Amino acid sequence: MIRLGMHADNWRTLSGGYMAALDSAAKYKLDHMEFGMIDGQYFIQAMGYEPSLALRQNPLEIRRLCEARGLKVSQIDASYPMMGFDGAVYGVQYVQQSIRFARELGCPKVDTTDSGRVYDMSKEDVFKQTILNYQECLKWAEDYKIIINVEPHGPYTGDIAFMQKLFSHFESEYLRFNMDTGNTFIQGNDPLEFLKAMRKYVTHAHIKDVSPALAAALRGESTGIGASEVAIGEGVNADNIKKCVQFLKETNWDGDISIECSGEDSKIASSVKYLRGII
Repeated sequence: MIRLGMHADNWRTLSGGYMAALDSAAKYKLDHMEFGMIDGQYFIQAMGYEPSLALRQNPLEIRRLCEARGLKVSQIDASYPMMGFDGAVYGVQYVQQSIRFARELGCPKVDTTDSGRVYDMSKEDVFKQTILNYQECLKWAEDYKIIINVEPHGPYTGDIAFMQKLFSHFESEYLRFNMDTGNTFIQGNDPLEFLKAMRKYVTHAHIKDVSPALAAALRGESTGIGASEVAIGEGVNADNIKKCVQFLKETNWDGDISIECSGEDSKIASSVKYLRGII
């Protein structure tokens, strides 16, 4: 069964808070929310102009806010780049604390990724460090029974061979894959072929479309985008999205997908209508 929700990050470029995201998800009767995480305090978020949650907030309060609107939390997004030494110094503890928060929130998954290339390390050394980083995070994931997802958003996570090698090293039920239709497309990959290669590990997905202008400017040059500027189904990635959803249905996938597009009401409404039509 495919369950439809959205990422609160859709409101970031609109300077909207997580309450706006929750109310929109309730309005369109979605199944779940996904939240980004802030490690510490950020006055903009506290004033309601940033949709992420802070790790110092009360997760039970957030859980009550979601439940009052008929929403579950499918995943929290702790996507500090996990590759290289920065991942070891900053990413590991960020993910560990997000795992703790997720457990109290009643959320089963935490999302992770990479970002730019690590220029002072060979690809082989980056892989070795990545193994060490995820090894430390998995200790927490196994204790707390929280799945760590890995999302394609950078040069390493956008490399199918690298990803398959990472997953096969652990073959852990707590290390899985978050598909992203927009990131795989902007990387120059075929989203459906990427999904097929990683299907064994997929537990969650981000659905992004891509505007024609953005595709012309960045496809093959960038490794990831924050959210779609256009509604889902109205960009050049719409056909790929339809194929990916169809493949998930054909393979009896049971999981959650999050809409990632700008949070204007008209774009959310159009995205929900399009995705419900193909789900």
